[in-house]
Amino acid sequence: MSRHLPEWSTALVRNHSHRPAELAAAVEAAAETLVIVWGRAAESVHPKVSASQLGALVVVERHRSITLGKLAEELGAIPSSASRLCDRLQAAGLLARRSNLADRREVSLELTKDGSRLLAQLRGARQAELRRVLDGMSPAEQTALLTGLAGFHSASGTLGVEREDTA
Repeated sequence: MSRHLPEWSTALVRNHSHRPAELAAAVEAAAETLVIVWGRAAESVHPKVSASQLGALVVVERHRSITLGKLAEELGAIPSSASRLCDRLQAAGLLARRSNLADRREVSLELTKDGSRLLAQLRGARQAELRRVLDGMSPAEQTALLTGLAGFHSASGTLGVEREDTA
């Protein structure tokens, strides 16, 4: 395979005693590339949503129904900011608010069909973009990537980083 690899990556592959700083730089570079690939996928879906709006949609999807206060807590936002975010998502037809019959002050948030469809389209577009990149890798590189990602995922759990299904 005659791809041009960054100088740091070939040095890392040749030197089996990697220093954490070098590995962190390599992971950061890969993450930056992933952000670009995901951004390209996001451009292909409509309506366009911001990262914070996408985060809210994913949290609502995970819970199926969630109160505004709980959403704000999970997003690390103040309730008034979360409410304005939900206003925009509701106006776009991606989110619905439902009053609690037992307590009219409590409002539940749920994805609309369009909201669910948007997340499904975004995930499909991301996977297609990732497959394009992975198709350019040899089977050995794909296996090494999978092994490395499994190790990274396992190690992240020891740091209290829990994976949440996200869009």
